[in-house]
Amino acid sequence: MGLIKMVIELWRTLHFVCSVQFWRMALIWTLSILFSYYQLFKAYLFSQKVVSYPRCSPSLTPFRPVCVVTGATSGLGLVTAYELSKEGYVVVIVGRSQQLLSETMRKIKGWNEDAHLKDFQVDLSSIESIIKFKMSLRQWLLDSDLHCSVQILINNAGILATSPRATAEGFDQMIGTNYIGAFLLTKLLLPLLENSPVSSKVVNVTSFTHRAVSDVQVNESTVSGKKFLRSKQYPCAHIYEYSKLCLLLFSNELHRHICLLGKSHQIFVTVADPGIVQTNIMREVPAILSCLAFFILKRLRLLQSPECGVDSIIDAALAPPGTSGAYFFGGKGRTINSSALSRNAKLGRELWETTCNLLSGTPFGAEINSC
Repeated sequence: MGLIKMVIELWRTLHFVCSVQFWRMALIWTLSILFSYYQLFKAYLFSQKVVSYPRCSPSLTPFRPVCVVTGATSGLGLVTAYELSKEGYVVVIVGRSQQLLSETMRKIKGWNEDAHLKDFQVDLSSIESIIKFKMSLRQWLLDSDLHCSVQILINNAGILATSPRATAEGFDQMIGTNYIGAFLLTKLLLPLLENSPVSSKVVNVTSFTHRAVSDVQVNESTVSGKKFLRSKQYPCAHIYEYSKLCLLLFSNELHRHICLLGKSHQIFVTVADPGIVQTNIMREVPAILSCLAFFILKRLRLLQSPECGVDSIIDAALAPPGTSGAYFFGGKGRTINSSALSRNAKLGRELWETTCNLLSGTPFGAEINSC
């Protein structure tokens, strides 16, 4: 039985190595991260000023500030939740598994016995689950002694799927989790962010892999991922890059929409790129290849632990009020530029409209639009 499993795993590994997606990940993703580091260090090489921001503690208020972290049951999400609990935030941890949520609560309490935590089981690829979470979160805030508002929303949840899977609405699950879920959750929680008596913030966790996208189509078939579900061979690497690019375009367009609301709405939008971090996001890649990749990346000093990779996320979350549109990378409050494509305002507007149309076409469209 063990021999059969070994043969199956070897065949799966060989099949993956022979795919375009493997070489895209091995070569283009490596070049993308190296380009990000080049941006980070070229300022030092050419004696230019590095744009960085200091971390600020939560504003002094009569109530404890609330932070929502998605994908908080492992890796970067877990460490993010722990770090913000040390800063005095009431941390709402969001994850798909109730068992993992309970374990996460115990871990963080073990590291920080003063942590104030609340867990919610949410599937970020399910529109129904996200809507239920919004209602449950609001009710929990009303029933507690907390102010009915949210000060930080961190959209960290993400997956790298190597095989096609569809959500209940027919969307590709990877795009549904990495982008559409973050879009919808942010839209639904905007009233709670707006209700904050102090400035609030949306932090979208993206990836250097967005640089691998040189051209992009913005239509319902592509944004929903249905186009990819029909592909003969599932382009997992390309879909992951695309989902992270969409998250960046959305961030910039959200910033523009908030500006149109007027100065009274002090919501700021930042983006965090943690770089290459050793988490379980590669769990669907053949184990032999993921172990080899981590070994090589560690030797190249490109691989970070979650405890180090979290720095850019915490930098973005605790950046001074007024910091909006910054792309945090490399820790120490440092920022770089995302790709030119990700800053295309026309694409951002088209993506926003297309995503809203997609969501309106679901059975929950009326409920979403009423928010």
